[in-house]
Amino acid sequence: MSFRSIIFITALVAATPVGFSGAPAANPTLTLSVAGKGDVVIELFKAEAPNTVAHIVKLAKGGFYKDQKFYAVLKDPRPFLVRFGDPNTKTKPMNDSSIGNGGSGAQVQFENSGKSHIKGAVGLATRPDNPKVGDSQFYIMLDSKPFLDGSYTVFGQVVKGMDVVSKIDVGDQVTSVTISGD
Repeated sequence: MSFRSIIFITALVAATPVGFSGAPAANPTLTLSVAGKGDVVIELFKAEAPNTVAHIVKLAKGGFYKDQKFYAVLKDPRPFLVRFGDPNTKTKPMNDSSIGNGGSGAQVQFENSGKSHIKGAVGLATRPDNPKVGDSQFYIMLDSKPFLDGSYTVFGQVVKGMDVVSKIDVGDQVTSVTISGD
């Protein structure tokens, strides 16, 4: 090894911040425990959808999602999605006309994460009257639907428990929600 190579390597090591591994930081995860079915672990795309992820994490940590129920399950004629995040599901019957309209009261603007609506993708639901703003409601894709790409913020991906998602029915309750690695 030449003297010049030794000087270069020494300078490179000295310029590397302490604790820097060169690997990107791991994304946080959101775990939904579905009563009688199991856990669904969702990787959150913090870099690609920072405002959406920050909002969902804040709600989850504050207990907003605990004891809510899945209120929309679209499986027929082909698998499509399951939907969650309306606080009205805690106290009202699933056939109440207000189900699907509740939220935390916040408005989160659309973020084009560049992620696709593949099986297990998690997206921020929006209202038909304001398709570029979402709040607390989100969906999990049961199958790939690329025609949705660029219209909704995809902020996560199921990394464990897709078998649980495929068994979800209307009225299934989420008994606990945890955030890891944020």
